[in-house]
Amino acid sequence: MFKFLKGVVGGSGTGLKDLPYNIGEPYSSAWGSWTHSRGTSKDDGSLVSIFSLTGSNAQDGHLAAGRNGVKRLRTVRHPNILSFLHSTEAEIFDGATPKHTIYIVTEPVMPLSEKIKELGLEGTQRDEYYAWGLRQISKAVSFLNNDCKLVHGNVCLASVVVTPTLDWKLHAFDVLSEFDGNNEGSTGPMLQYEWLVGAQYKPMELTKSDWAAIRKSPPYAIDSWGLGCLIYELFSGMKLAKTEELRNTSSIPKSLLPDYQKLLSSMPPRRLNTSKLIENSEYFQNRLVETIQFMEILSLKDSVEKDTFFRKLPNLAEQLPRPIVLKKLLPLLASALEFGSAAAPALTALLKMASWLSPEEFTAKILPTVVKLFASNDRAIRVGLLQHIDQFGESLSSQVVDEQVYPHVATGFSDTSAILRELTLKSMLILAPKLSQRTIAGSLLKYLSKLQVDEEAAIRTNTTILLGNIASHLNDGTRKRVLINAFTVRALRDNFSPARGAGVMALCATSSYYDTMEIATRILPNIVVLTIDPDSDVRSKAFQAVDLFLQIVKQHDEKINSGDTTGTSSMGTSAGNAGLLGWAMSSLTIKGKADHAPVASAESSSQLTAAASNASSVVSPPDAMPTYPTFTTNSADLPVPSSPTSTDGWGEIENGIFEEQDKDEKDIWDDVEPVEEPKPAAFANIQAAQKRPIVQPKSQVTSVKPKTTVRAAKDEDDTLWGSIAAPAPRSTASKSLNMRSTASTSSLASASTTKADDDDPWAAIAAPPPTTRAKPLSLGRGRGTKPAAPKLGAQRVNRTSSGGI
Repeated sequence: MFKFLKGVVGGSGTGLKDLPYNIGEPYSSAWGSWTHSRGTSKDDGSLVSIFSLTGSNAQDGHLAAGRNGVKRLRTVRHPNILSFLHSTEAEIFDGATPKHTIYIVTEPVMPLSEKIKELGLEGTQRDEYYAWGLRQISKAVSFLNNDCKLVHGNVCLASVVVTPTLDWKLHAFDVLSEFDGNNEGSTGPMLQYEWLVGAQYKPMELTKSDWAAIRKSPPYAIDSWGLGCLIYELFSGMKLAKTEELRNTSSIPKSLLPDYQKLLSSMPPRRLNTSKLIENSEYFQNRLVETIQFMEILSLKDSVEKDTFFRKLPNLAEQLPRPIVLKKLLPLLASALEFGSAAAPALTALLKMASWLSPEEFTAKILPTVVKLFASNDRAIRVGLLQHIDQFGESLSSQVVDEQVYPHVATGFSDTSAILRELTLKSMLILAPKLSQRTIAGSLLKYLSKLQVDEEAAIRTNTTILLGNIASHLNDGTRKRVLINAFTVRALRDNFSPARGAGVMALCATSSYYDTMEIATRILPNIVVLTIDPDSDVRSKAFQAVDLFLQIVKQHDEKINSGDTTGTSSMGTSAGNAGLLGWAMSSLTIKGKADHAPVASAESSSQLTAAASNASSVVSPPDAMPTYPTFTTNSADLPVPSSPTSTDGWGEIENGIFEEQDKDEKDIWDDVEPVEEPKPAAFANIQAAQKRPIVQPKSQVTSVKPKTTVRAAKDEDDTLWGSIAAPAPRSTASKSLNMRSTASTSSLASASTTKADDDDPWAAIAAPPPTTRAKPLSLGRGRGTKPAAPKLGAQRVNRTSSGGI
């Protein structure tokens, strides 16, 4: 018989040495003669609880009852009953005396009495938590009595334990027995081990051992009495010493008092069934119970109920007991989102609750769920993640961002929703620093290239801001190919004034990445034009930028004059970089009011935020925009700066990293040309002056091999940004002037023009007077060619002769 029981009780091991768990420190309290200890698994270190019961010999009555408890715990399964993992029985020698010990390994739990002291809840929050716990124990007792026809026999405070998620669970099944009410003729005890139950917890019929009356009573009679004892101990804060103390109801809540008195009725048939207690008790109707109950049956709710519930949950969570929210509600919510039963508004509640966790707990418990949500096809969830990415983005590791998060986020760059495109763009402020150089150059910059010509003005503006802010995370070769082209050719010529202002400030903030040659030939000429911009804030920023870059050039000149040639290629100011950082951060994280405000300065960045963050901002009408002249120089006259071979995706034409790339992927910046609009007379004069070649009299240089230089420049700039890049000048000004002189003199028709230039040395650099002369008609008169529309009235009168004009 003993071998049979040992085989039933025994788990995978036959002794303590084979127990695959480490026994830790014991708790100060446990039910009966058991010892409740902390423990860990030897395999993975997971937490467990280990209950041990020791007897002097194998036939000890306590051990027999313990074996009964192990058998019952293994076979009875319910969400509110302690979960069994493993058991074994071992013989241990204490000196020369052998002792038999039973070990039960369960899920990690803590005695209820100690957990109550640890939580320290008071007032309404305490009552709400007690209501939730009592409801769980009532469900466990109802399951045993009504469904399984079993009698626990010793429901009290010591027989309840609490899980890490603060759920209450029933254990201590040593006295558990079947209810044999149908066997009324039997006179023997129904509860074989009832002697283990303290006298203070026994109802009158059990104290008298009136088994006939017990068998005539409902199956729940004994355990309903025990539940009343549990309620008394719970609210009085003291262990029940004698049965008479149950009459002291001063500590019992008024809403629970009627049910408490029914549970402790002196007549067993009149005692309240625990199932009725769950259904009808007013005490169980509170916010915490209703919230957790809704979460547990979430899959049965319709979409309207879910949406209403989750929109109220963030505010409701602040009123509930904080430990229960973090340890119970938060895991339920994370699981519901991960498996798709929760609606998108639940994400807001999840992140708000998660913000109350420590960084370590957030990383371990919430971050894995958030990462999985990025793969969701629900657009509302993706929008929610991007809106709150500042709350968890810093906790993401670089590897997770590069491999798991970014591939899903990047789909938002080409989404048809402007809101999703803008949110995706803003999220890069946090994600881009965690991306690898290959991902930045091979993927991110290509998306930003397309967004810089987006139909939404705010997206174009924020793209420029983002480029300026992540410039420090680009390598040198990528910066040279991207920044100037993106800021000058597109941003400064945008028809949206905040976009032009953003381009100016981005140039200032990244000034440390440009050498003086680029500043003098590519940056200053484009910024100077904005000093006559129709928008006053753009003009103000342009003047500031001109002062900044002129100062850099002056410093370069002073160093050359003093003979110091070190550090002359890059002399940006740290103040400029700091200015864009604060401005771009506020623009990308604060949603402003929609208006047509001009770009704000670095000191008043909120104005730009209001204009640039709203995708529905009003765009300036085309007729109010000036046409910005293209500042070009003869590429034959200028040297080609060396460009390092790129492996980040921008140099795929040279090194072949991205083979079989589509042409529009390679030359993505060629897809949109700057908008050309009617030029005011003043702009036309400025452009003509910029384009007029500088003629040096008596210059006779004739051979400079321009074609080779042009081809070299083209090869260097044949990248995504290179198609719109302005060529860099040669290192010496005098040589450039001689080359211009050659190109100019070769195009003169007669020696009389050269003589006129010799007589008037200023004529070489003078701007031509404004003219309204029409294009010669002969240029458009080919076969099958539509004649050019005449522009002057005089041409309509005499088409056969143009000499009279």
